[in-house]
Amino acid sequence: MREGPRSGCAINAAVEALGDRWSLIVLRDVIFGGRRHFRDLLVHSEEGIASNILSSRLKALVAGGLLTQEQAGRGRRATYSLTEAGIQTVPIMATLGSWGLRHRPTTPELGVRARLLEEAGPPLWEDLMDELRETHLGVPRPRPDRPLASELLRAAYERAVAESS
Repeated sequence: MREGPRSGCAINAAVEALGDRWSLIVLRDVIFGGRRHFRDLLVHSEEGIASNILSSRLKALVAGGLLTQEQAGRGRRATYSLTEAGIQTVPIMATLGSWGLRHRPTTPELGVRARLLEEAGPPLWEDLMDELRETHLGVPRPRPDRPLASELLRAAYERAVAESS
């Protein structure tokens, strides 16, 4: 196995860390789904990730410095937390979602978060990253008076689900 990236190119280095589709999906589910345990990630996967693939990707994301794993005691579940590098993938996710909305088929329910992130732009991304820092790193939000970004995204999703029923 290679020790470092294939080249010194920043795009190559990012693709090597994030380029696997399952890694991005796992990060998406931790960031936007609040899923922090193996079982939650496995059972609630929209795309149906296999347990061996999930295990492999979690190990790679921990090794790559995007997640940490809190070792659980006997009879307890391990908890995964985003690192600062993992949190800073929010703008990447928002940009990928925007591209997907324009160039790939999506459903209203599953595209609504991407649409909201696109429309609200960087201020919402920053609020979400601040919220993730509080949840995963224990850093208090600098603007606790602002609405929780996760609540705005959840409410938009629930409205879209209700409208499609």
